[in-house]
Amino acid sequence: MAPEQHSGGNELGRFLRARRTQTSPQAAGLTPGPGVRRTPGLRREELATLAGVSIDYYIRLERGKETRPSPAVIDALARALQLDDAEHQHLHDLAVRAARYAPQAAPAPSRTVRPHMKLLLETVRPSPAYVVSRSMDILAHNPGGLALYTGIEDWPATQRNLGRYLFLHPAAREIFPDWDNQIRHCVARLRALAGTDPDAPDLTQLVGELLLKSPAFAGLWERYDVTGRKITAKTFQHPQVGKITLAFQGMTLEGTPGHRFGVYTAEPGTPDHDAMLLLDMTATHTEPTPSPQER
Repeated sequence: MAPEQHSGGNELGRFLRARRTQTSPQAAGLTPGPGVRRTPGLRREELATLAGVSIDYYIRLERGKETRPSPAVIDALARALQLDDAEHQHLHDLAVRAARYAPQAAPAPSRTVRPHMKLLLETVRPSPAYVVSRSMDILAHNPGGLALYTGIEDWPATQRNLGRYLFLHPAAREIFPDWDNQIRHCVARLRALAGTDPDAPDLTQLVGELLLKSPAFAGLWERYDVTGRKITAKTFQHPQVGKITLAFQGMTLEGTPGHRFGVYTAEPGTPDHDAMLLLDMTATHTEPTPSPQER
């Protein structure tokens, strides 16, 4: 199932509706009138008034019938909905896409990882590291980079995806003490990509699978949250090395179709660094034989 097929309208309209229904009148500075509100969040006419546009215009915008809002309208809607910087930029990107969109078949992005990146993965050991596609397929890894995600090595190489792991692998809830936070960031990242490239075959296949198999994913997908990537630390409750908290850094690789290099680090001499060393040594002795896709 493709993201575009999950509900009516276009991505711009879906994003506006999702944010509108999650913005309370009080948060927007309005005093709700008497009586029961049948609509969660702001009504269309309330948002139109706050943004300084006509109700008819806003309805056409939300239904995907108006596709060329001006930058001033986009800014006004962002203010009315109290969007943060990442959400505001996403709204702008959706508006640009709506104005120029013409359906066409998009080729699947390349999964090829350059040889020097594989060398880099070995160079940063014992730090766990991997290369992932824009839709979070694991394309290459060092021993610790795969071993952090307990059980993912049992999946075929082409099925190893961090989003699929979070929602569908039974070990994920045990590995991540903050699983709820992890899945929110995962869906927000996929939502941001889907908004500007909804027909991408690598994305539509993953999203369609998760919508069918994971109620948790489907619920978060409907919220239409989008966020920017943040440098953060991640805690793993790992069955081999125990609790380990590692700093994480991700970076986009130039000259690739959205591939990212991710690496985990810990301060030398700390228990987390000792656990990282143990993970690397353990994984080196137990790492599965690479499949043809990984060689």
